Amino acid sequence: MAIDFETDVGAVRLLIPDVDTENMFFIDPAIEAFLRMSGGNVRLATAQALDVIASSEAMISKKLTIDGRSTDGPAVAAELRARATELRRQVDAGEGDDTIGFDVLDFDPWRGYRGYNPDLF
Repeated sequence: MAIDFETDVGAVRLLIPDVDTENMFFIDPAIEAFLRMSGGNVRLATAQALDVIASSEAMISKKLTIDGRSTDGPAVAAELRARATELRRQVDAGEGDDTIGFDVLDFDPWRGYRGYNPDLF
């Protein structure tokens, strides 16, 4: 299955990152649920997904050392949560959001006087 990065689901996968089509973290309906819970905001949905992965990592991996090899699930979870926090900060700041900003208009200092009729007052 190829990932379509032009869709919201594909964009969330890209930001997680969850792009290995043979070993995906989430099925599409799960990402669609994150998007619904986040009001369709890709970054907030990604933050939700990262929080879920972080919780899973902390619960499953734990901090282990076996045969000289170690894993540190809590440290990985902390990094994932930090990434989720950064995504939420970006949303709060309006970064990458084309709906926030202003338009530049031509200034016409006489616009308010056109059509002025002193007899009406």
